Amino acid sequence: MTKIKNSIKEALSVVKSGDTLLVGGFGLVGSPLSLIEGLINSDVDNLTVVSNNLGEQNRGLGKLLNQGKIKKGIGSYFTSNRDVGEAYKKGIIELELSPQGTLAERMRAGGVGIPAFYTQTAQGTDLGKGKEERCFNGDKYILETALRGNVALIRAHKADTLGNLVYYKTARNFNPIMATAADYVIAEVDEIVEAGELDPECIVTPHLYVDTIVKATHILTKEGVVYNG
Repeated sequence: MTKIKNSIKEALSVVKSGDTLLVGGFGLVGSPLSLIEGLINSDVDNLTVVSNNLGEQNRGLGKLLNQGKIKKGIGSYFTSNRDVGEAYKKGIIELELSPQGTLAERMRAGGVGIPAFYTQTAQGTDLGKGKEERCFNGDKYILETALRGNVALIRAHKADTLGNLVYYKTARNFNPIMATAADYVIAEVDEIVEAGELDPECIVTPHLYVDTIVKATHILTKEGVVYNG
């Protein structure tokens, strides 16, 4: 059965209200902007979104936030989008803050079946309060739990028809890790080529992690996010 879907709407048909979504990218860079736009035009809501941040003001995940469809955000910083702070102060959204490396490691752990791990990062800070603490070799560590999602929405540069993925520059930020840590993985790409055309040395995400591939309809340019239909 082919993994290739003909439309963003078809690709997103597995996403349900109340799901936890892993959404790749760093701000708008490397984000699955077409899939996010598809969510904006859908009726799903009550979502938990795990992403480095929640887009920018009224762009990317920021548009989804302003629709009131995100009940909780888990990420490493939210200050680039002032709307997140305003929504939090009004009690519209719940936030969980993780240091960036810890956030990445929590998803890597989720992808390889490790339920939790100890780290010194955030030990002794407000982010470490209430978390189990242990001492190893004279140093204190806190316990962080793994993260997994129902669905991962990721952005890659190219896919082959099997679903092997290669990335473009900084799009390798969170996307490859998220592809391992969700029950279902949807990748939007610039180009789909025949199996065997990708250099095996360049494939970052093997096809076994990818359930659906779809061509991108929105891309990030110097002028901002534009339709690429």
